[in-house]
Amino acid sequence: MRRFTQGLYGYAVALFVCLAGAGLFLLVAPQSREEHIPRLDYSITVANFGHTVPFGVWAPRQDPPGWVPNSNRIAKGEGGAQVLYLGYATAKREHAMFAQSNEQPAAGFANRMTNTDKTQGTRQIGGATWEQRYREDKKQRSLVRVLPDVTLVITGTADWPELEQLATQLQQRPKG
Repeated sequence: MRRFTQGLYGYAVALFVCLAGAGLFLLVAPQSREEHIPRLDYSITVANFGHTVPFGVWAPRQDPPGWVPNSNRIAKGEGGAQVLYLGYATAKREHAMFAQSNEQPAAGFANRMTNTDKTQGTRQIGGATWEQRYREDKKQRSLVRVLPDVTLVITGTADWPELEQLATQLQQRPKG
């Protein structure tokens, strides 16, 4: 028995037993080859946000095809303003976020959400004019729409057509 616990031979046997055990564990452990992105329903968060703000809340009529809503929250913005965040994994598995706030001045909110104050023109999406912004070092594309009572921002690493998909789904829900 002593020869199995000493020297190079004993070391090799112990190593083989450990590797065999690990290999056996990997063979019998269940494995999933499918991507798993947690889906979070944001309908209650949007409804709660609607009860706390003095304007009609904007939200998607439906999620764009293949998109997975994976985060949502309500937060306090500058000066006590309310902010709603809805996060997504897009169909191309990039990140996109929709945020809205009644923060004033609107430019401060938009600049923070887009990480830039530089506009690159405008886009017409669904009959509405959106400001286009791009921050190259973060590969962050953003669409901004400033309305009298609320500022809407769609931002993320998603490409322009995907961000536009989300913009076309947005509709204002009546206050109440």
